[in-house]
Amino acid sequence: MNHFISRRLFCQSTLSLPLLPLGYANAASQSGLKPIEGSWFEFQHCHVHESGYWDATCAAFSCAQWQAKVAEMAELGMQYLVLLSVAQDGKAFYPSKQMPSWNLACADPLEAVLSEADRRGMKVFVSGGFFDEKIGTYADEAGTKQRFAAMEELVGLYGQHPSFYGWYWPNEASIDPYYHEVFIRYCNTSSAEARRLMPEAKILIAPYGTRLAKADAVYAKQLESLDVDFIAYQDEVGVRKTQPDELDAIYAHLRAVHDQVQRARLWADVEIFDFEGDTYKSNLIPAPFARVRQQLEAIAPHVDTILVYQYQGMMNKLGSSAFAGHPESPKLYAEYQEWRASRGFSP
Repeated sequence: MNHFISRRLFCQSTLSLPLLPLGYANAASQSGLKPIEGSWFEFQHCHVHESGYWDATCAAFSCAQWQAKVAEMAELGMQYLVLLSVAQDGKAFYPSKQMPSWNLACADPLEAVLSEADRRGMKVFVSGGFFDEKIGTYADEAGTKQRFAAMEELVGLYGQHPSFYGWYWPNEASIDPYYHEVFIRYCNTSSAEARRLMPEAKILIAPYGTRLAKADAVYAKQLESLDVDFIAYQDEVGVRKTQPDELDAIYAHLRAVHDQVQRARLWADVEIFDFEGDTYKSNLIPAPFARVRQQLEAIAPHVDTILVYQYQGMMNKLGSSAFAGHPESPKLYAEYQEWRASRGFSP
């Protein structure tokens, strides 16, 4: 859940986190387990060299297949969906009056997803991008105007859906070891417009550079200034920047600063993928469940909710009518389902 160039491609320094007391990390890992409660999803991936196992299939999905995919995720206990983008390369994934639409078999996949999410009682974070801006950059004045116009259009088209829970800002922050001020401005400006359009809307961001976060007074002040409801920190295991055995300490530090500030809720963005070859240069494939289990069990004691990047492509129910992804994706689905049942999580 590389949400791509915005998720991963910037170089990051190797600043170290302060040390925890000896034994703290191991003790924390022994308490509390959580299932996966949501996932990112997309109509088309923003880097074609990473999505060879599902992009063409998803482009050919009927509206009924998009609904079946949402139902499949709900059956696995997921209640949150995070849409990566509502537009890409100047074309929309919905019937827009502002820009041309992608040539997809389902003319309005966003309507299909939201209507099925309504039936399933799910919550959808609708993306505020990418439109014409370069992925991984923060919009200038013209881009901001375009984004706001698209957000207003989206509310007009889909605001009646109970599942339209809030917004996700896809130009994600790089923490190194703090947020850049340009991101805070982008985020807060976008959130102010979102709350004007939908006063009850919830706002999600998913920064990367998680292992570099310096959970001190400066970082706490930045958290206080961010107008968001949930921060789902990328664990960066899939992109090979962090090892599973480092996660306990990393998220413990984040838990401490979030408890101090008590504004945005602390969530996790767990990467359940690997690369078929070189990092950022090859197709995404399902990670072994043994690794995913380590990630879930290390992070769970410290966060309120676990999301993943991403169910789509990495997991499929065996026999799915909306199969999209790697041939090994049913194996990851089945092994996670077995683990989930063994831990007593309800269907």
